[in-house]
Amino acid sequence: MTGNPHTDDDVFSLPGLSRGAPKAGFPAVEMPPDAAYEIVHGELLLDGVSRMNLATFCTTWVDDQARRLMDEAIGKNIVDKDEYPQTAELERRCVRMIADLWHAPDPETTLGTSTTGSSEAAMLGGLAAKFRWRKRGGTGTPNFVCGPVQVCWEKFARYFDVEIRQIPLRGNRLTMHPDDVAAYCDANTIMVVPTFGQTFTGLFEDVAGISKALDDLQQKTGLDIPMHVDAASGGFLAPFCAPDLVWDFRLPRVKSINASGHKTGLAPLGAGWAMWRSAADLPKELIFDVDYLGGSMATFNLNFSRPGGQVITQYYDFIRLGRTGYRKVQTAIYLAAQHLAAGLVELGMFEMIHDGHPERGITAVSWRLTGDRNFNLYDLSDRLRTRGWLIAAYPLPADRGDETIMRAVLRHGFTRDMADLLLTDVVRSLQQLNAHPLSTSLTRKEAGGFTHSATAAVPSTELPK
Repeated sequence: MTGNPHTDDDVFSLPGLSRGAPKAGFPAVEMPPDAAYEIVHGELLLDGVSRMNLATFCTTWVDDQARRLMDEAIGKNIVDKDEYPQTAELERRCVRMIADLWHAPDPETTLGTSTTGSSEAAMLGGLAAKFRWRKRGGTGTPNFVCGPVQVCWEKFARYFDVEIRQIPLRGNRLTMHPDDVAAYCDANTIMVVPTFGQTFTGLFEDVAGISKALDDLQQKTGLDIPMHVDAASGGFLAPFCAPDLVWDFRLPRVKSINASGHKTGLAPLGAGWAMWRSAADLPKELIFDVDYLGGSMATFNLNFSRPGGQVITQYYDFIRLGRTGYRKVQTAIYLAAQHLAAGLVELGMFEMIHDGHPERGITAVSWRLTGDRNFNLYDLSDRLRTRGWLIAAYPLPADRGDETIMRAVLRHGFTRDMADLLLTDVVRSLQQLNAHPLSTSLTRKEAGGFTHSATAAVPSTELPK
């Protein structure tokens, strides 16, 4: 007799579900696949609803065709270009399309690569800058200059032995300003990193202005310092919704750019892109060759084996939407963000930091609380969580750390109607906080919430010199 002896049983009476899920040592015995599925599926019901997570920047909605492509590519290893040559071809097409989108001098020959995300892409851009600096005769400890950045840059500095010089937020400034840059640069500066879509506020930094400041510095001192643009979120927004904003390879000083395909590029999680202005800007020391149909093909990644579905789906997004489609999709999100910002302002207790304007930043809204209140933004974030909304509240970066703000990131799939639902829940939460004053407000640690930051286990001050 063959087959599953439990096929007529109710799934919840199957062996395995009558005892707790394995949680420590490796399980000794097997269980029916339906039982294993229900254990995992049931536990994951405790996770939040991803589309209501306005703390994340990542894609939380994909269409059915994209899901089918991901499913069909589940066994494809993108690094195996000999076995999956057409997946490799789709990656090359994406690189040329992105090079065209970001105004590379020669999109047909531009060097770029897919990555697991923008963090890997950022580190590749940083490594290329470090290798170029060494080749120019750089000695000692290299450094790079930036404003408030995502934690991947702190990791890059520590993992690859580079000094990070973060410009503090002086006065009422929330971004790195051009007039602050020169004072932090010297002969060991391998690059300046403007953030085109800041994690903390959603604002764009002035890439063109920073480039001009570095032009002036070169004229005065001879220092020729390149730029790497961290366009994790802005790289797939400005080309469609603020095309006259100059931030990309139109600036000769921009040598490399990273972006997340799985953010505003609309691809599923696990898609990033690193691009270089010209072949000369990607040192050959970072390139390896892999076998490909009897020949070889260049590869330059920190990861090796990884799934091909994200690149395949990114290509699908590019050809399905094109420039007009991306403009429609992203404009709709910006309009929903502006509607949310206007609704928050009408409540009379919030000051907007970023109101979702496409010339100023990404599809996000950030705000601070005004006046004397019997609650703080951590309390409001906690109340909204009871309705399923995950919206980050956190302090600003160094030198502004006594100020707390909230930020909602809007993505594909977030509509004006959802913005109205959120506003209704904000009002309900405020009414509850006013009607039932808290004896003690929550702290950041107590409120929780993922803010795309991390704290090093060993502080920088304790690292060996």
